[in-house]
Amino acid sequence: QVQLVESGGGLVQPGGSLRLSCAASGFTFSSRAMSWYRQAPGKERELVASITSTGGSTGYAESVNGRFTISRDNAKNTVHLQMNRLKSEDTAVYYCKAQINGGNYWGQGTQVTVSS
Repeated sequence: QVQLVESGGGLVQPGGSLRLSCAASGFTFSSRAMSWYRQAPGKERELVASITSTGGSTGYAESVNGRFTISRDNAKNTVHLQMNRLKSEDTAVYYCKAQINGGNYWGQGTQVTVSS
């Protein structure tokens, strides 16, 4: 079955960096676009970044553009989110998502807390 397992979250000071990873299994990873979302307390889940199946094209929310970078390694079935110059408003649970045959599959999420 489809499994997405996020890792790499934690507590970081404002201005710091974190690199999230999502390990995928149970589907043909190299054929699917992947996305990162986040959900802050009391807010709706929002799209952060997405990447095409080959990695040739990426897209970002305006709030993270220029600070975050999404990438993937199709040989390792992994998608990453490099987060730089983190701000307190980046605090959220971060999820990776795969859309497969019209259905959305989510990981369990990883907590990112930006605080001094």
